[in-house]
Formats: sequence, structure tokens, C-alpha cells
Amino acid sequence: MFPEYDIIVVGAGHAGCEAAASAANLGSKVLLITMNMQTIAQMSCNPAMGGIAKGQIVREIDAMGGYSGIVTDKSMIQFRMLNRSKGPAMWSPRAQNDRMLFAATWREMLENTLNVDFYQDMVNGLLVKDGRACGVITGLGHEIKAKSVVLTNGTFLNGVIHIGEKRFGGGRVAEKAATGITEQLISLGFESDRLKTGTPPRIDGRSLDYSKMEEQKGDDEIVGFSFLDIERIKPQQQRSCWITYTSDVVHDILKTGFEKSPMFQGRIQGRGPRYCPSIEDKINRFADKERHQLFVEPEGWNTVEIYVNGFSTSLPEDVQYQALKMVPGFENCRMFRPGYAIEYDYFPPTQLKFSLETKLVQNLFFAGQINGTTGYEEAACQGLMAGINAHQKASELDAVILKRSEAYIGVLIDDLINKGTDEPYRMFTSRAEFRTLLRQDNADLRLTEMSYRLGLASQERMEKVISKRESVEKVKDILNKVTLEPEETNDYLESVYSSPLISKQKAAQLLLRPMVNIIELINAVPKLADALSNFNKETLEQVEIQTKYDVYIEKEKELVAKMSQLENLIIPDNFNYDKLVSLSTEARQKFTKIKPRTLGQASRISGVNPSDVQILMVYMGR
Repeated sequence: MFPEYDIIVVGAGHAGCEAAASAANLGSKVLLITMNMQTIAQMSCNPAMGGIAKGQIVREIDAMGGYSGIVTDKSMIQFRMLNRSKGPAMWSPRAQNDRMLFAATWREMLENTLNVDFYQDMVNGLLVKDGRACGVITGLGHEIKAKSVVLTNGTFLNGVIHIGEKRFGGGRVAEKAATGITEQLISLGFESDRLKTGTPPRIDGRSLDYSKMEEQKGDDEIVGFSFLDIERIKPQQQRSCWITYTSDVVHDILKTGFEKSPMFQGRIQGRGPRYCPSIEDKINRFADKERHQLFVEPEGWNTVEIYVNGFSTSLPEDVQYQALKMVPGFENCRMFRPGYAIEYDYFPPTQLKFSLETKLVQNLFFAGQINGTTGYEEAACQGLMAGINAHQKASELDAVILKRSEAYIGVLIDDLINKGTDEPYRMFTSRAEFRTLLRQDNADLRLTEMSYRLGLASQERMEKVISKRESVEKVKDILNKVTLEPEETNDYLESVYSSPLISKQKAAQLLLRPMVNIIELINAVPKLADALSNFNKETLEQVEIQTKYDVYIEKEKELVAKMSQLENLIIPDNFNYDKLVSLSTEARQKFTKIKPRTLGQASRISGVNPSDVQILMVYMGR
């Protein structure tokens, strides 16, 4: 019934979809197995993509030829560029999406991807021979062979849903949990643990009074996520979100349910996400706060369903409902379904190689929440890399590994493997030490050429990058040649509270001033407007960023060069750390367990001191 595949991807969430797409586009024959063909690329929680650091990840996925950015652009109902008041390294795109259109677009793109087959069934076991994964066993008893297997099980591995004192199995509400895989992996020597996540109640938008809330409109300009020319909505078409707040009254009602809370009564053992806590966790941990912000987010164009962002909870339904009715604008609310918590198995990611292949079983890859992460974007980028490397392994090619200095994706994977995680891992800009280099605006300049050489990014993408790079250099050259007179610029400079010129100056030099904006400067100086009329806004903004931040960018590049010296010092696979008696006990244990590839990786392992790294360097003759 089934041919032998190059790669089997288990699970069709964000990680599984990206894994299937990347492997197939590289030329592998892929089978995507999901328990429900109707929930491919489901937005299980909030109907949004991007945000702080997450938006950078989506742009990196797109730059490499992944699908998440395209799907997001095609299904968005609102767009905002967050952190515009800060420096460009902090700018982060975020979109509200039509939940159903998002999933439908993903499925359509996968169905139009050569080399991707689909099958609806549960996978409850792996075929493992001589320490290698060589296929899967399904619930219907099929043994399907493959050269590599990618597990992207999300929250389904022995998933348990909690609503107050009610407890039942499930990977999402109304969807059954996946069983068998955890037990088999443990028998093979893997360590597993439990994590928790949650989701808020969904509300009938027709029952809300928006006049009591603050409107949050989208941006006047929609930049989007994909570097391709995707047809996006017009700014005036965007749907608004709304902001309201909890109160002491709401908190008091919620507290009445604490005695039935699965979290406070110990029925949930897994640790939840630190940076996206449940509402009951918020009012318990931040007792001094009189109110908490709630974002009222529409679920799509053609639905009245509302997502109450900030009100994640597993309290009893009646407590959720009574508390919500005390929120301004929610006095007459009708609940479509209650919030709930879900507890599931994950495998500490220190058990992985940088390729996301497991250390214990060859040709077996993990991606997404199975590795302890939270969020669609974190899952999707792991899926992209797992799909790439599963193809590479099946084709007997070298693994593709992104460095911390190359991408937020590299930061995420490096963090997971070196530090592990005992709580759902979420990406932040603060986790990246080279965030001036890793901006959302230059993801294509950083990654597309590498992906194109690999065979994933298209010719169209590569041509756009070449054109962008050439255009940026042409604009820089013009700015370095054009001389501006005081009488041409001083009216504009005074309008932005910048010192007037007392003598002529090159345009590039003037652009270094913090208050000077390249678009405004061009509009104010006819000479520049004529010289730069053929260049688009994206090119001009890229020139401004590179010009203003050139000193900082060069400093980060110097730091990258210094750190790369350690990255180039390879530690042999069979290195025996027990013979280095000078190492601290913790370092020896961590090195033996994680088996760092380089001295650079060894230096980033949690619990390892600089002296431990120096001992390694001395022993290796450095």
C-alpha cells in the first residue's frame, strides 16, 4: 500500500508543515502523517503570527524558502510593526490572522508542493533497527518505511486537558491524545518530562460592548512577512483589535475557583510558560497589580468568534464565565468554549544534535513542542531545519547548522541543546547577543544565498536579494557623492530639532544624525528626490539602517570573528572528559552528556565556567 519514503513527518502542526515543505522542496519524497486532515496547520491558541523576536523568526523562515511568511501574509486581517519607537534591531512584525484561512492556505500550499503525500492515522510507534529509525507503525497497523523520521507531535504525546476538576485525555479540545511513542522512546533510553500550556475562553463577539474598550488599529503601512511580492490586504481593510482590563472584582471572582484549580491543587505536574502565564497565575504571583491587560482579538473575517488574549485559564467554566462578565465590555458576553490547560510529554532537547537529529537514534529528528518550546514561530523554524537536515541525512549530505551570529533560529537551537529547558522556551530579542546583525529587515540578506546554494530558496528569491543588495550600494554611492548646501537643508533640520548646517556637507554624513529620516530628507531636498526617485522605500530604509548603525554593526562583526575562533576548535566525538581531573564535576558531567562539538559550544553550556573552558583549551594544545 505504501512505497518507501525518504522522510516521514509525524504531525501536521506548524513544525510538521514546515518540515514536510522544506524536505520536499529539496527533493525528498515525503509522507506527512496527521491524526486529522482537517486540522493541518491549526492555530491551536491565538490567531496571530510574529511579535517580539518571533516576527524575526518568521522572516528568517521566509528568507530560507519556508512557507510561514507567505501563509501569514495571505491570511492576515491586521498588521503591526512592534517597537518602532526603538532601534531597528528591536522592530518586530506581528499579524492577526484569519484562523480558518491560515490553515486552508497552508494545506493548499502543501498540496501544491511536489513530493508531499498525506495520510490520516495515528503514529504510535517507530521502526528502529540497529540504532536507526527506518519508519513508523500506525494505529491501523501499517508499517511504513523511510530513510528518516521527523517527530513533531506538539501537545499530543499523552496529552491531558484540565478544566477545573475535570480531567480528560486530549491533544487539543475535542481531539484525542497520541499514545505509544513516549513509552517506546523511554525504552530506547530517552529522558522525558511533562510541560503545561493553556488557552483562554472563546467568546461570541456579538455579545461584547466595544465602546467600553480601547481600539487598537493596524499600521498605516503593511510591510508583511514574506520578501516575495505577496498580494496583501490594504491598510483600510484591516480589522481592529481591542484592549480592556481586569479589576479587583474580576480577581476576587477568579480566586473563588482556586480550590478547584488543577494548577494550585497539584493535579498539573508540568511547568507552564513563564512569559505567558494563566490569569490565575498572574493574580497569584502579582498580587500587587490591580488590573491586567486583555487583548480582544477577532478570529477571522467571517466569524464572530473572539480570542481573549491574556485570559488563559484552567479554572472551572462557571468561574471563568462569572469573572469575564465583570470585565468592561463583557457584561453580556456569551462563551463559545471555556479556556483549558493541557499537560503533555516532551523530551529535554540536550538529547539532540545541532541538526535536531537525536543522539541516541540515528535518522530520528525532533521539532517543535516535543523539544520544550512554545509558540508557532519557534515550532515552525525547528520544523524547517529538521526537514532540511532529515533530507540531508537521507541524501548522505552534511547537516545544515545556523550559527548564533547568523539567525535567531541559530540562537534558539543553540540555547535548547546547550542549556536545555525545564519550562516552555520562548524566543526574545534579549536572548540574541548579536541582535543588531539579526534584524527583521535583513533576514533575506543574511540567509537567502545560503539557502539558494542548498537548493531550497528559489531563483526568484535569489534574484530579489541580488537586486536589493545592488540597489542599496547604488543609493549609498549617491549619498556619498551628493553635496548638500545649508540653504537646501536647514529648514528641514530645524523642523526635526537638529542643528542647522553652517557649511556644505555630504548627504551620507547628514544621515548619521539621529533625528534625520531618509524619506523626509529626500522629500525636503529636490536634488536628492531627483537622484533617488527610482529606489523603493524598502531600499532607502535599508540604507538608512546600515548607515546609522554601521559602527555598531562593525563592532558586532568583530565580536563574531573573535568568538568564531572558539567555534572552529573541534572537540573529538570520543573525547574522554573523565581524564581531565581539573574540570569541575558539573562541567565534566555536562560535557559527557551533551558532547559539545566545539569549544564555543562548550563555553555556552549552562553551569560551565570560563576556567573549565580554559582547561579544555590547554589540554587541546591551545
